[in-house]
Amino acid sequence: MSNVIDRLDSKEDVELAKEAQRCLVAALDHSRAVRIALVEDGANDLSDAPVLTLPPKVLRLFAEVLGSLAQGKAVAVMPKELDISTQEAAMYLNVSRPYLVKLLEAGAIPHHKVGAHRRVRLEDVKQYKEQRSSRSEKALQELADQAQDLDMGY
Repeated sequence: MSNVIDRLDSKEDVELAKEAQRCLVAALDHSRAVRIALVEDGANDLSDAPVLTLPPKVLRLFAEVLGSLAQGKAVAVMPKELDISTQEAAMYLNVSRPYLVKLLEAGAIPHHKVGAHRRVRLEDVKQYKEQRSSRSEKALQELADQAQDLDMGY
């Protein structure tokens, strides 16, 4: 079972996703668990339909996933506590694996070992990426401010 959906295949699927998202968002207004019946398309008898009771947080997640898919975005669902390899972390950060290992050894990103292999929590890699991006944006803003102070015409 794949946890990644690259995109919806047809305009009909996009419209179904939009409609389902609207229904879920409307159900979220009540802030309590919602029961959903799973009925096959074209079925008239609802008595045998399995019924799910879902908490609001799950409905919100489904609504966000459907909204992203309807906008043509790829979606991946994975556990927040997921451990990834150094190669996967390097690919996520768009850096080389040796550079990532240096970051790990310098303590920039927490890691642990499983046997001889380093593992990194996805959440820690995401946090590092956000901090790196924030530092870059701050440095860029400082350069822009400096250029304006020096009246460089930017």
